[in-house]
Amino acid sequence: MPSLIDIRRRIRSVKNTQQITKAMKMVSAAKLRRAQDRVIASRPYGAMLREILGNVAAAVANDEIEGKNPLLAQRPEKRILLVLVTSDKGLAGAFNTNLIKAAQRFSVEHPDASISMVLIGRKGRDFFRKRGATVVADHINMAAKLVYADVAAIAGKAMELYRREEIDAVYLIYNEFKSVSTQTLVARRVLPIQMPEQTNPPDYIFEQSPVEMLDALLPRYVETEFYRALAESTAAEHAARMTAMEAATSNAGDMIERLTLYMNRVRQASITKEIIEVVSGAAAAE
Repeated sequence: MPSLIDIRRRIRSVKNTQQITKAMKMVSAAKLRRAQDRVIASRPYGAMLREILGNVAAAVANDEIEGKNPLLAQRPEKRILLVLVTSDKGLAGAFNTNLIKAAQRFSVEHPDASISMVLIGRKGRDFFRKRGATVVADHINMAAKLVYADVAAIAGKAMELYRREEIDAVYLIYNEFKSVSTQTLVARRVLPIQMPEQTNPPDYIFEQSPVEMLDALLPRYVETEFYRALAESTAAEHAARMTAMEAATSNAGDMIERLTLYMNRVRQASITKEIIEVVSGAAAAE
């Protein structure tokens, strides 16, 4: 049976851990607010860009100008570039585990394709580097300060590989932020671009050629998809970490209660034993 000193030391250790998890929860809550604002602000922009892209594409379909943008070229998916967005830090529950399993499942579902990877986030990079995956590039510490130009550079390299026909498709795997307690795993193809369908496109008068506008909009659309994936993943990461730290804080509280109850029982048993020894000694002296 552990002594009272050992039990008190353990209670003190659990209390210290509880303070740390509580502080981490508050930090994640503050970061989540900023990340959530960024996600909410980016969603209307992405939706409007898709709508404009669909309208311009409808005009190009009716245009007499021949030729297509290379980002629209459909090819058999023999060489796939998989962009996996994970976090740089742990303590976020099953956030990174689900992403890594999804990437492994993607490889199993495409047995005939040669898959190369762009890894965004330390956790994904460390996992797949140790397992001999074909890694084209890796990027860490992007979520700490998400900059559009940095994300656009990653998207630009992917588009350049696609234009040169070194790859046949680009997929994004990330967690999409739904709520504090809910994150949705997303596996989305971004190249070749699937043009939005317009059943009744508006009758626009274009000052520039619709083909030229389409050529300018398509790269921006891909950049926006990459940026939105990282913004969604950052918000989902903070939400997952906040939920995990809240659960850890609650579990620490429950453990402190159990240890305190056990300590009281041990102390009561010790006092009872001492009383019995005193009474037995007094009785023997008589």
